[in-house]
Amino acid sequence: MSVVGIDFGNDTCYISVARQGGIESIANDYSLRQTNSYVAFGEKQRTLGVAAKSGQMTNVKKTFFGFKRLLGRKYDDPHVKAELGRFPFDVTATEDGGVGFVTEFLGQKKLLSAEQLTAALFTKLKITAEAALSAVVNDVVVSVPSYFTDAERRALLDAAKIAGLNVLKLMNETTATALAYGIYKQDLPESDKPARNVVFVDAGHVGTQVAACSFHKGKLTMISSAFCDVGGRLFDEAIANQLVSDFATSYKIDVRSNKKASLKLLTEVEKLKKLMSANSNKLPINI
Repeated sequence: MSVVGIDFGNDTCYISVARQGGIESIANDYSLRQTNSYVAFGEKQRTLGVAAKSGQMTNVKKTFFGFKRLLGRKYDDPHVKAELGRFPFDVTATEDGGVGFVTEFLGQKKLLSAEQLTAALFTKLKITAEAALSAVVNDVVVSVPSYFTDAERRALLDAAKIAGLNVLKLMNETTATALAYGIYKQDLPESDKPARNVVFVDAGHVGTQVAACSFHKGKLTMISSAFCDVGGRLFDEAIANQLVSDFATSYKIDVRSNKKASLKLLTEVEKLKKLMSANSNKLPINI
């Protein structure tokens, strides 16, 4: 029986396992270490991860993403209202006031919750892990942002249960980062000496978390942590907003009026952002 670790992100997921004296990230069926947090529905089939992301442009209304931010929340939550403007698909309130994703599958109209979409994604990660390990995977450790509320954590546990996974522990992402640092450090001070204080910064897709930790040999103490809703997607949106303005001025085109055009622009902007981080010269964007 194998225990795997799942880093469940808003945009991508990673699966890792401890073996051969180290931590190994598992590659999926596309030979990639990362699996996109996307779930898509066709007329007769469901696609998950990389395949769902790849077919997004031809199936915009039924390709779902960003559901991690809606776990355990009500539809009238201001936090949810802020997220809805980013979605090109239909989202509505469920009978109990939750968040429902509208789709059609096998000729029937379906209303799916964020927990159900997360469970579908976890099913894909479970299959990927089992294929790599040649063993049944039931027990997992899942990372969560340090700012997740109790309701969000319980919703994530429900999603894992639907996927047939037994969550041994929900671990804060900042704690996981600090542990990864401490486990491999051989020069940490003994308990009778002053601690080594380290600050860890986790810049994710939707938020940035910071944690201050102190280390002794064999001991980690979390001193404090903080977060803000500034992540990679805000950089994408800032560049995209500038280009939307430029297109409106130069070509009289309103990009926001077409959801597929908006997605294409954000996809190209993300590629441009990554190039900009490694280059100081002017770069073109082609749409």
